[in-house]
Amino acid sequence: MGEPTHHLRSCHLCEAMCGIEVRVEDVQITRIRANQDDVWSKGHLCPKGATLGRLHHDPDRLRNPLVRDANGVLQPATWDDAFARAEEILHGIIARHGRGSLAVRTGNAAGRSTSLSRYIAAFSGLAKIARYGSSTVDQQPKNVSCNLMYGNAWKIAVPDIARTDYFLVMGANPAESMGSILAFPDVLGEIERIRERGGRTVVIDPVRTRTAKISDEWVPIVPGTDALFLLAVCNVLFADGLVRLGRLADHVNGVEAVRDVCAEFTPESVAAISGVPAVTTRRIAHDIAAARAAAVYGRIGLCTQEFGTLASWLTDVVAILTGHFDEPGTLMFANPVAPFMDILPSRPFTVGTTHTRVRNAPEVIGEVPAACLAEEIDTPGEGQIKGLITMGCNPVISAPDSGRLDAALPLLEGMISIDLYVNATTRHADVIFPATSAFEQPYSDIWSWIFALRSGIKHHDPLFESPSDWVPEWQVLLRLGAIVNGMRNDEIDIAALDDAFFSNLCTYAGIDPAPVLAAAPTPGPERIIDWAIRLGPWGDRYGERPDGLTMDKVREAPQGLDFGPAISRLPEMLTTASGKIELAPEFILSDLPRLRTLLTRSRPEVVLVSRRHARSLNSWMHNLLPLVKGKPRCTLHIHPTDATRLGLADAGMATVANATGSVDVPVEITDDILPGVVSLPHGWSQDHDGMQMEVSRQYAGVLNNYLSPGDLLDEISGNAVLNGIPVTVSPALATTVPPTRLEGSTR
Repeated sequence: MGEPTHHLRSCHLCEAMCGIEVRVEDVQITRIRANQDDVWSKGHLCPKGATLGRLHHDPDRLRNPLVRDANGVLQPATWDDAFARAEEILHGIIARHGRGSLAVRTGNAAGRSTSLSRYIAAFSGLAKIARYGSSTVDQQPKNVSCNLMYGNAWKIAVPDIARTDYFLVMGANPAESMGSILAFPDVLGEIERIRERGGRTVVIDPVRTRTAKISDEWVPIVPGTDALFLLAVCNVLFADGLVRLGRLADHVNGVEAVRDVCAEFTPESVAAISGVPAVTTRRIAHDIAAARAAAVYGRIGLCTQEFGTLASWLTDVVAILTGHFDEPGTLMFANPVAPFMDILPSRPFTVGTTHTRVRNAPEVIGEVPAACLAEEIDTPGEGQIKGLITMGCNPVISAPDSGRLDAALPLLEGMISIDLYVNATTRHADVIFPATSAFEQPYSDIWSWIFALRSGIKHHDPLFESPSDWVPEWQVLLRLGAIVNGMRNDEIDIAALDDAFFSNLCTYAGIDPAPVLAAAPTPGPERIIDWAIRLGPWGDRYGERPDGLTMDKVREAPQGLDFGPAISRLPEMLTTASGKIELAPEFILSDLPRLRTLLTRSRPEVVLVSRRHARSLNSWMHNLLPLVKGKPRCTLHIHPTDATRLGLADAGMATVANATGSVDVPVEITDDILPGVVSLPHGWSQDHDGMQMEVSRQYAGVLNNYLSPGDLLDEISGNAVLNGIPVTVSPALATTVPPTRLEGSTR
């Protein structure tokens, strides 16, 4: 064995982008620790990042394509045989049912892959089939509000917590998530620093999360009522003369319309429904207005509720009305080194250009609600989905009404997947193309920098070479897109397709592709990243600025490059038709009558919310023993008063049920949750027949999405409702077997 080597890389798992030092001995990763000198993370690292070596070496991780044989068993295959079978499946389905019978399901793991994330658009442009993405079980309400307010779905203003004095957190738990649509390496440490400089952090949440525990105040709120609370805050701002637009006044339309719609939502009128006392609402409104710099942050708990778009919109409305927007310490826009969203033209807001076949749900900004996928597969009739392509996702675990989707997938005539594992979803596939680990592909987290309030960049080349016959994911996507487009494998020219895709990017950006192609002939995702760097604010613009930045110069800085904190970016960031912030989009206001029904609706006795843990990343890292062992985490959190009322004992078993499904789960009694609310973690129940993830099967747990109704959506965004779900809770019968295993047919 040779001497150990040490390599600087970045963790790719979340927006924290932590720098890591990787020790390699005899092609084995033997240790990963935080890189103390990383210009961005400065020594921060969560437990997940330290296990990336185990993920790379996991014996269950796929190293070869798999193809289902005549006996229904997934068998190793050559790449050529896998592509041939994919062509046979896709062309056969199209011949029998038309291209409209195909769909694609994408996931957030695809967004964390340099290869997949840069080429999903290329696949979509070639394939032109319905896309069911992870956006509609995550942040689609935020995309809708930002598209309408600022002109771009991905121009999302994020909290500048490094310079704020008042940090308001709603529906977010960065202690566990590390930050979501918020790129910051150490949120918990910064909360302490906010306190040290005389500021405050206030968490409004049904659960006293770990973030709430280290903050200055926890304000419990009834799940699904955040929009009512925020409207009441706006009401106070207007009624008490606290609206202070400052320099924003020249850049905002619709202030009067917001004043009019919030007039009826006084703190007193919503207090009984939201659970937030009127005096608390008034104090918070005054505290935000009085702060030198306040940052209002709303995340997934706001998005995945019945009125997700209204709640997501209102966090920005509160910030703008108080002048806490586009200034240091407030909500600000990123200024990325490689600004894809600034270079490419804004995508206009669309709704209803297409509708789903079964329930007539509209497309919103190009996304079909993921909650509709199961019914589109299992409901017979013209336009029924017969073929599915999945990439970087596990919807049998992550989608609402998971049991129905699991039962529907075997009805497909063909399914093709790109993934690291044979998981709960891909076990149904006919062809699986293996994905590379993070250490087998180049890494530039272009995604996370659009949520970072420092302008920086890091790039790392692959640590390990893939096998000589390996086909990278970006080429798999181009080939599958071309096959769906009608081409045969033997006539597909990957280099030509890639050049055409890259040329289209240049054309969309308003530049001549010919000289750019000549200057950057090497195909693949790194060419696209280099293109974004060069056209960015510090770039060389292909020679126009000789001292400017290029990918090669970024490579020369393994610790990363930092160009300083965020700057004010209005009005340049605005691409609305008016050139101003549209504070009161009519599309969003049209949902207020539905919200008003909350004021007279009877409250369910018990509602369910989800939770996450720092050692869990959705469903796809449950096969790593260090992350799942120890004290059981898949438990039902319930308040002592509810436990007594319902006859539940700590560590006993409870049945949680509704019309969608039922699970039996161990009880964990805690006063860190609002009475009338129970909580289950998401991403568990990984013991489905046919899975090839042995650790996950040993630590299966139960799945909250067995209880998430597929027909419950935030109506104007199409986002699934995963929080505030009515359930019943009762002691489990002694003979009941917890449903940690599902019997599912496979082809």
